Amino acid sequence: MKSLHRPDLFCWSTFDRQRNIDFNAVLWVRPEGNILIDPLPLAEHHRSHLEELGGAKWIIVTNSDHARDTERLRKELGAKVIGPSGERESFPFACDRWASHQEEIVPGLLALELEGSKTPGELALLLDETTLITGDLIRAHRAGSLMLLPDPKLADKARAVASVRSLLEFTKIEAVLVGDGWSVFRDGHGRLQALV
Repeated sequence: MKSLHRPDLFCWSTFDRQRNIDFNAVLWVRPEGNILIDPLPLAEHHRSHLEELGGAKWIIVTNSDHARDTERLRKELGAKVIGPSGERESFPFACDRWASHQEEIVPGLLALELEGSKTPGELALLLDETTLITGDLIRAHRAGSLMLLPDPKLADKARAVASVRSLLEFTKIEAVLVGDGWSVFRDGHGRLQALV
């Protein structure tokens, strides 16, 4: 797994040829039990690294299109799954817990619901007020800048833009770890402001 901007954060990726970008998964290592976010299938190297780091207690899925390898990893790791409450009635599998807007999932990790995307109540996650982790709505197909999901895939562009604008109240955001594309590690708040 790749080390990120904090010693407790890692990611692994798979390249999507159709979109010409990486799909990313994130691991947050913490003494109270590690958390996987939108996990992709693990290559043997990544699986060994995850085991060395203590496995995972929780898996958070930001939206149903990012369920990815969650069901298999849930069984293999004995992890519990947290999904977006906005999809509770339509999610492709049962979750152990549902996260809602401004809910602190564990100490230091805040769930934020984004509206107007492909799925209702897509989650973004704010870690220690400085690192935003996104699923589908906020992405980056070019290094150094953020973009929204393309218009044809948005359920409601005005609501999507309003959701992103609401993130600007979190002025300490420095890094934005995207589920799709290139993450940014500096001036995250400024990049979000440029996006809206």
